[in-house]
Amino acid sequence: MTPTLISRALPQVLSHAFTAALFVVASLATSGVAAKDFASTRPTARVEYWQQRQAAIAAQLADPASLRAVKLVFVGDSITDFWLLGDDPWIPGRMHGRSVWDESFGGAVPHNRALNIGISGDRTEHLLHRILPKAQGGLGQLDAEALGPEFFVLMVGINNSYAPEAPVADSVYEGVLAVMRALHARKPGARLLLQSILPTSEPARDAAVVRPVNQGLAALAKSPEFAAFTTWLDLFPSFVDAQGRQDPKLFVDGLHPSEAGYRVWRDRLVPALAAARGAKR
Repeated sequence: MTPTLISRALPQVLSHAFTAALFVVASLATSGVAAKDFASTRPTARVEYWQQRQAAIAAQLADPASLRAVKLVFVGDSITDFWLLGDDPWIPGRMHGRSVWDESFGGAVPHNRALNIGISGDRTEHLLHRILPKAQGGLGQLDAEALGPEFFVLMVGINNSYAPEAPVADSVYEGVLAVMRALHARKPGARLLLQSILPTSEPARDAAVVRPVNQGLAALAKSPEFAAFTTWLDLFPSFVDAQGRQDPKLFVDGLHPSEAGYRVWRDRLVPALAAARGAKR
């Protein structure tokens, strides 16, 4: 076989690259840079994101004075969690909801002061474990007597559509229903603001799971079991384009909202909370 131009040139290219790499290493070794206390040089046990987030939530739950000021508890998965995320660590330059959260739910507006217990990656069963009382083997995230929110703001279920149980839509629906019942059982004085699952970038998933589940949840919110304390907020139409597909301008990656998406969400959520308060009077 006659060597190609690339195959003839490759050894020379690799030789030059290796020489350049050695030069960079030698330069760093003599420049004093290696003497700095880089984190890369310190033995560090890895802590998974779930553990970090759970620890942060636990710290907030240990402060009774702050808990007494909480009016809203946001409950869910990464879509809820990322209200607290500014610059996206996976897609630099893309922003999530932190600035919107600080404007509207971080305490600047006292009647909407919120606690966020969303954790990225959670499915409904994980959330149920977190809110299950410690006495029953759960994490007891709602155990604190000082925590008496006016509303739970709930969105969960999309992660159950990945590595799913069949039939998928039924599994997601039943999981959300179980969470609704658990929240009401733990804090029966709180109202529930139930939100639709947002559209994904996969029309087939939306058609098979998201839309049917949302229809079921809309009916559930008006059912005799929940109607007295539940408000339904259908966010799906606000996050799709004229063709009914996910609006990419409102998402960073096909699943999680961008800063613009969180602003759309906030602009739907705040009036819904005000209307629910008005209806209660």
